Amino acid sequence: MEQRKLLERELDILRDRLLLMGGETELALQRAMHALVQRDSEVANQVIENDRVIDHLELEIDRLSVEVLTLRRPVARELRMVISIFKITPVLERIADHATSIARAALELNDEPELKNYAELNEMAERALGMLQSALDAFTTNDADKARELITKDEEVDRIYDRLVDNLMETMSKDAAKSIRLARLLFVAKNLERIGDYVKDVCELTVYMKEAVFIKHQ
Repeated sequence: MEQRKLLERELDILRDRLLLMGGETELALQRAMHALVQRDSEVANQVIENDRVIDHLELEIDRLSVEVLTLRRPVARELRMVISIFKITPVLERIADHATSIARAALELNDEPELKNYAELNEMAERALGMLQSALDAFTTNDADKARELITKDEEVDRIYDRLVDNLMETMSKDAAKSIRLARLLFVAKNLERIGDYVKDVCELTVYMKEAVFIKHQ
């Protein structure tokens, strides 16, 4: 019984640290887009600086996961939970890295004449952020149905991305003076598109945790 209580307590700690990391990742994306749209270099630098906090959380969760696996030897549902957390952690770290890349692009653009091509970027960011928040909620509540539903929403992000790329490329062909700045916006868009892909990974692992089935590549 004592072993069982220790396992449950350590699983609670693991879940809480993952959700803390998820919250920091959400905040990084919100701040990065704010820095870009509002031309706020101070906030951009905060995103870059805070990436170390997220990296530290990844290492802490990795250590805790290994300790639970080796010392508590979980089985069945608890084992799937530890494996899922262990795999979700680097996904969140990569999402945070993409947010940092957006913040760096914002710093570069903030030193140049302002562009106005942000509407579709904002729409992409809002959808990607909403997906991330919902994916973490689905993980917390062990809701495989919600996770499956979220996976399909990545198609919406992809459609906006394709439309945005076409628009930016057309603008670049008409106004060569803006080409470098518009190329940076293409870079931002690609980062947002990748975030949508990574959120799908979180959802797939939530399904695995609940149902013990892998749906990746299906």
